Amino acid sequence: MLELPLTFLQRPAASGTPRPWLLVLMHGVGSNEHDLFSLSSQIPERFHVLSLRAPHRMGPGSHAWFDFSIEPGGARSINEAQEAASRALVAQAVESAAKQLDIPPERTVVGGFSQGGIMALSLLLTRPELMHAALVWHSRLLAQVLPLQAQHNALRGRKLWLSHGTHDNIIPLANAQAIAHHMATLPVSVSYHEFPSEHEIRPSELAATVAWLESLSTQPSAY
Repeated sequence: MLELPLTFLQRPAASGTPRPWLLVLMHGVGSNEHDLFSLSSQIPERFHVLSLRAPHRMGPGSHAWFDFSIEPGGARSINEAQEAASRALVAQAVESAAKQLDIPPERTVVGGFSQGGIMALSLLLTRPELMHAALVWHSRLLAQVLPLQAQHNALRGRKLWLSHGTHDNIIPLANAQAIAHHMATLPVSVSYHEFPSEHEIRPSELAATVAWLESLSTQPSAY
């Protein structure tokens, strides 16, 4: 039985899978671990899927990784202490799950949607030694993590799936483009895709993501 510092749901890799992979997923604001776990039936069977619940309760079945507010001009400010504490908990959960499941970082992927995607991207940039790749849906880059970014050498060989909706009215497309622009300065292999959708994961986006996961898990490691 897995013991982690956050509440979670899991779908084990198919029994007898040689060299299984680990996929850790994180939901957006106001949701919970059941949200992205509903996609697990479509994730390749060689992945052990974990869906984490954010630690801050907003209401029944509603959780967040950190509080934020939107200023009159549209700028966002976040609770930086909560974000840092949640990021530390996620790092601990990823590291602990990988150790208990005996899955090394080179077969670990950390992903999320919206605020969960922020957490996945932040973890890739600050703790790249925990994973081979990150998966970021409809999200944005926090300015607060940039001073904490790992050295270029530590990021070498890492991969990033980055997708967004062209009609996303919650986190505008410019945020994904800004992530892609930032990642272009780093030794990370980025797969960037835009879809004609709003703040949601439509079947076409999920199918493309799953194809990327498939290719990731069937290629020899780059390091």
